[in-house]
Amino acid sequence: MKFLLVISSIVVPVVMLYLQHKSDSFRTIFNIVAIISIIIFGSLASTSIYQVIIDDAVFMTTIHGLFLNPVFLVTGAYLGTFVIYRLMMLTLEER
Repeated sequence: MKFLLVISSIVVPVVMLYLQHKSDSFRTIFNIVAIISIIIFGSLASTSIYQVIIDDAVFMTTIHGLFLNPVFLVTGAYLGTFVIYRLMMLTLEER
């Protein structure tokens, strides 16, 4: 499973780079999905932290429950992939 995660973090951004090279509409789609993902990701993180503060709970044990939220994991995975894709794009432009 770890191997699959590492390989996909390389392959998926390369595929994204290829797709945006074929059509500019993919670039726009990738950017829109990233904006939506960062809003959801940030909202989940901030509301979880706020809830910990309100409940006066033990921070380290309670906040880790956020990592069990599939929406948080999917948006975080997309953002990680998107950042790698944008860095690849930037590297190719600066070349």
